[in-house]
Parts: sequence; structure tokens; C-alpha cells
Amino acid sequence: VQLQASGGGLVQAGGSLRLSCAASGRTTNRFVMGWFRQAPGKERQFVSVFWWNGYEYYADSVKGRFTMSRDNTKNTVSLQMNSLKPEDTAVYCCAASNGIISSSMYNDVHYNYWGQGTQVTVSS
Repeated sequence: VQLQASGGGLVQAGGSLRLSCAASGRTTNRFVMGWFRQAPGKERQFVSVFWWNGYEYYADSVKGRFTMSRDNTKNTVSLQMNSLKPEDTAVYCCAASNGIISSSMYNDVHYNYWGQGTQVTVSS
């Protein structure tokens, strides 16, 4: 599975961005799809996950501001980010897993496919 993330950019605090992740090479409708982010000098951090059965989970830091969606007909997932804050600045990566359990979904080591990342910069 190849993942291609897009949609990053520079936005002022309070603004919005929408990230997309297109999968190719294999149908991912039975995969768990996630978004992670990594800020300079920090470890990669869980952002959100969307299970094939429709369940969604979000990091507390983005809950209520970010919404993840997936379109299995197009093999894509998206991350709508509203009310952005400077602390949301990071490289955002989409990830996929076809063998994860719920207790592991927050840990990036359990995802076996990764996109290249897209930069999100939020200015104050």
C-alpha cells in the first residue's frame, strides 16, 4: 500500500486546513487508517484514527477541532482541522494498518504503511 498525503500549508491561528491521504496499490476499506504528527524536536504523536467499522478516536489535544473521514470508494481518508493553534504545527503523516488491535491504535509502531507527510504551520 502506498499512501500520499496532501493539503498542508501555512494558516493563521483560528484557521482551517483539510488534509487528504490517498491510498493506492490495495483497497484499504478493511484497514485502520490513522493520522500522526511530529513537531520539530518532538516524538511522533497520535492525532486520530478511523476504523473500518466507522469508529473514530482522537487525541485529547485535537478533540472537538479535528474530524477524520474516509471514503472507501475512493480509497482516501481526510482530516478536517478547524480552530488551528500554533501548537498544531507539525508534519502530519497518514498511516494504515491491517493487523492492529484497539489497544494499539495510538502507537505508531503498529502501523505498517506510512505516507510521506505534509507540513502544517500555524502562525500566531
